[in-house]
Amino acid sequence: MKLRKALLPLLAVSTLALAGCGGGAAAAPDGSVVLKVGDQKGGSQALLQAAGLLAGTSYKIEWSTFTSGPPLLEAANAGAIDIGGVGNTPPIFSAAANAKITVVQAGQKNGPGDAVLVPGDSPIHDPKELKGKTIAVAQGSSAHGQLLTVLNKYGIAVTDVKIDYLQPSDAYAAFTQHRVDAWAIWDPYTSQALLQAHARSIVNGTSGTANGYSFQVAGKAALADAGKTAAIKDYLARLAKAQKWSDTHKGEWATAWSKVTGLDPTVAKAAVDDGATKPIPLDDKVIASEQQLADAFTTAKVIPAEVKFADFVDKQYESTGS
Repeated sequence: MKLRKALLPLLAVSTLALAGCGGGAAAAPDGSVVLKVGDQKGGSQALLQAAGLLAGTSYKIEWSTFTSGPPLLEAANAGAIDIGGVGNTPPIFSAAANAKITVVQAGQKNGPGDAVLVPGDSPIHDPKELKGKTIAVAQGSSAHGQLLTVLNKYGIAVTDVKIDYLQPSDAYAAFTQHRVDAWAIWDPYTSQALLQAHARSIVNGTSGTANGYSFQVAGKAALADAGKTAAIKDYLARLAKAQKWSDTHKGEWATAWSKVTGLDPTVAKAAVDDGATKPIPLDDKVIASEQQLADAFTTAKVIPAEVKFADFVDKQYESTGS
């Protein structure tokens, strides 16, 4: 259970995050505006710190850590946080629930991204062989979206597999104990499983089964507040610059990520080497790709109704870090 123990420091239970469990704050000169930011795996906070872009804000940042994107967006909908970063699928599930959230910035990973893993001794070597198998995935996560796309690409109906909805630490236990046949997951958990649990990847984003998008998503209550809106615009500009920095300073980023999260340095390096997430315009191409994914979830009856993704997007806040 060595890897499970290594994962646990990265995963704060969402209820604790809602209560304000944070990893630190940047002091505001007057303390008048507090921006509550949701984070995963120490990602945004660690990245901004490593890039030297947390200093000098005119607002205070309070960080909360979440196990995955869906609980983070539940907090944004409830007003417990103002903004946070998630993968390509959580906003679709939130939109299906008519949540009070708005997508305000986009990024894209230029590497393998989400993957479907099997144990090293598994007889499964081709995605077609997933039919009839049990697959672990966090419901509503980017890996869930990628899994659906994989199943569609290889002609497997959702009803032809058993999906076991588990958060990463529980999924790892089920995976290593062979209680599931496969695991749909994202980095750094992918790199941890490959390096430390001797897992194999049978498909990842390079096969055209994932668009690689990620998003910064704000709560509508925060966007209705002038002070927080100004803070969000500044935060997004800093984050975009930090993402660009990470692509050209991979060694420094991996070292900082390891220190902040407790990741094994070799795992952090592998995850960073897999590719950086860089800011991209929140344009019609991105919206159309997300709409296609949303439609796939609707068709598969994973979400109960059609979602118009564009209705949950506002481009006025975005920054590409230029």
